[in-house]
This record gives sequence, structure tokens and C-alpha cells, in this order.
Amino acid sequence: MGTTTRRLATFTGRGYDKGRGTLQCAAWALVAEPLQRSVLCPPSVRTRILRAFGAQIGDGTLIRHDVRIHWPWKLSVGENTWIGVGAWLLNLEPITIGSDVCISQGAMLCTGSHRADDPAFEFDNAPITVADGAWIALRATVLRGVNVGEGAVVGATALVTRDVPAGERVLAPVSARA
Repeated sequence: MGTTTRRLATFTGRGYDKGRGTLQCAAWALVAEPLQRSVLCPPSVRTRILRAFGAQIGDGTLIRHDVRIHWPWKLSVGENTWIGVGAWLLNLEPITIGSDVCISQGAMLCTGSHRADDPAFEFDNAPITVADGAWIALRATVLRGVNVGEGAVVGATALVTRDVPAGERVLAPVSARA
């Protein structure tokens, strides 16, 4: 196996589209995003802010404080879904979350990566979909391109790099005590 020498100065970000212009990205990053993350921001106001910036959020959805959302216009959430404190939706590409889904505290959904074999380290991004009734538990991580099926459970601290079929449970590895 050969090695790739990274030449990060050659990175261009080619193919990546933020989805909005500089002014809207700046307004989100500097004003709206910190406001909606605040514990002082009521969930109903948080939802209105996200919708004003293009997020599609169904009725009855509860997004708690300190939830990080990279680009709200690349987020779609169904009805009666819960997104817990400290979850991070790093959605360089679209994240679609169904209805009656629980994204627990500290969970991360990350649509971005880089091409490890590319000296310029260009993006290797892909969307994430979480189907109705799924549960992404405490501090679990779902990476780019993954589809989590209906009613599936991704256990606490699990790392998911491949699709999870409907109804399947993915558990984090267990380490034995010495």
C-alpha cells in the first residue's frame, strides 16, 4: 500500500456548494446559529429561526439547546422528532431525519469527509438519511452516505460507516476489563 503525501495548500474545495450566498451564511454563523443554540432560546423560537433559514421541520419536533447545525437549509426533519442537547448535525450535504426519531444527547451526524488518497485532500461528502422511528443514541456517530433504516437503533457511542437496515441494532464494541 502506497502512501499519499498531503499537499494541503492545493486544497480547493471543488464540488462543494454551501447552498447559499456569503451574506446568508454569515448571518447564520454570526447571529442566528449562536442564538438558536442558547439555553435561553425557547424551542418554539429555535424552530422558527431554523425555518427562517430554510430548514424543513415538522410539527411537534423538539430541538433542544446547544444543538449545532452547520447549514439549516440542508436539514429536513419530520414530525414529533427529538434532537437532544449537544447533538451536532454537520450537514455539508443534506441530512434528512424522519418522524418520531430520537437523536440523543451528543450524537453526531457528519456528511463531510476528505479523499485520503488525494494529495489535495479534497472533499468526499455524501448525505445522511435517518428513517422514521429510528434512534441514534447518546454520543453515537453516523458518517457520510449512511442510511439508517426505519426503527433501527444506533447504540450509545457506536460509530456507523455503513447503512443500517430497518429494525437493526448497532452496538458499540465492548471492551473487557483487565
